[in-house]
Amino acid sequence: MSDVNAKIVAETRTTFGKGSARKARAAGRTPAVIYGHGSEPRHITLPAHEIALVLRHKNAVIEAVIEGKSELVLVKSASKDPVTQIIEHIDLVTIKKGEQVHVEVPVHIVGEPMSGTTVDLEHKTVKLLAEATNIPEFVEVVFNKEAAGHHVLAKDIVLPAGVKLDLPADELVATVVATAAGHAEELAAAAE
Repeated sequence: MSDVNAKIVAETRTTFGKGSARKARAAGRTPAVIYGHGSEPRHITLPAHEIALVLRHKNAVIEAVIEGKSELVLVKSASKDPVTQIIEHIDLVTIKKGEQVHVEVPVHIVGEPMSGTTVDLEHKTVKLLAEATNIPEFVEVVFNKEAAGHHVLAKDIVLPAGVKLDLPADELVATVVATAAGHAEELAAAAE
C-alpha cells in the first residue's frame, strides 16, 4: 500500500510557455500543475531527480511543500520525451487524507495454470476506488494448476480492506487457454 511516497519542496512558477519550461528543465527542475478541489490550477516546478525517483511508483502520493505550506498531491500523469526519456511535465491532483480516488493498478499473476496452458490477461490493469493514502501497488490473480477454460472475473480478485473495484463484478479479467504444445499433448493422449 502506498502511503506518502516522498516529501518534496516545490517552487511556484511565474513564467510560462515552452521557453520557460526548457529553462526550468535545464536548471534541473520539472514543470508541474496542481489541479483539484475547485481551486485554480497552480503552476510549480519540482526537483527533476527526486520526482523521477518518485515516479517509479504508480499512483505516487507526494507531500509537496509550497511556500512553506505542506499539501498532499497524487500524480495523475507525466509526459516524457520519447527519445531522451526526460520527464517534461507532470499533472498533480490535490488530495486529502481519507478521500477516495479513482486509480488504475497493474494485475499480477500469482502461481501458474496446468501444464500445457497459459494465462491470457484481458485486463493488464484494473480500475479501483481507494483511499488516497492507501492505494495498493497492484492486485493479484491467483492460479493453482487450473485447466484450460478457467475464467477469473473481477469479483474473484482479492482486494485489500477499504478498496473497491471500479469494474462490473462479471467483467472477465483472465482466462486459462491451451497452448499449441498443450493441444499436441491432448491429441497424443487421445490417440493412445
